[in-house]
Amino acid sequence: MDAGLRTYRNIAEKEAREELIVSHLFFVKHVLGKLLIELPAKVDVENLEAAGILGLVESAHRFDPDRGANFKTFAYRRIRGAILDELRRNCPLPQQVLQNWSLIRKEIQSHEGPISPQQIAQRTELSVDDVEKCLVAIRMTTPEAWSEDLAPIDLAQDERADSAIEEEQTQQLTKAIEKLPEQMRAVVTLYYIDDLTLKQIGEVIGLSESRVSRILTQAELQLKKLVQQSHPAT
Repeated sequence: MDAGLRTYRNIAEKEAREELIVSHLFFVKHVLGKLLIELPAKVDVENLEAAGILGLVESAHRFDPDRGANFKTFAYRRIRGAILDELRRNCPLPQQVLQNWSLIRKEIQSHEGPISPQQIAQRTELSVDDVEKCLVAIRMTTPEAWSEDLAPIDLAQDERADSAIEEEQTQQLTKAIEKLPEQMRAVVTLYYIDDLTLKQIGEVIGLSESRVSRILTQAELQLKKLVQQSHPAT
């Protein structure tokens, strides 16, 4: 009887996992759609999607509904992480971009408050276009550098976060977002709150995906510095 019950439960759990995977395949395309912009032509989108599906499968196997987490929130990081891992393996950043990032990072870290690409360009003697392209490339392909080197804040939801810490971060971000220029506020809201892709945001506000990507990157840069400023390390 016990063996039969275990078998039944195993079958039920397997079917539940398979249902999660099948019913969320669209979500992989959605996450990919929020990342695919200004990538080199040689990038194989099908490989990135396949990597995202593997992240989805891993999420389905690890997901525990009894913990009360939303599956999409739980799966998002793993799907996105799997896509970015595949991107880094097959599309390393050019040496020139890494050199530019070294210059840009020093200026960002040495500047006390928010700093614009125009200010960075003046201080590094790079063009504004090179600064913006470098920031987008780092944000997309090297998220650990983008988050750790700039400020200890993560705009993506984390189902493991302590509720009190999450509430405090939400309050900090809300205050910081209110300080952004109107266009940046709109892009951040549409991307993180309304969960639109870059293409969808572009259609809403009448800009190209490339321009939306750059505005989002600049907004994140401003937010990181604003949050860091309001919550300095002790």
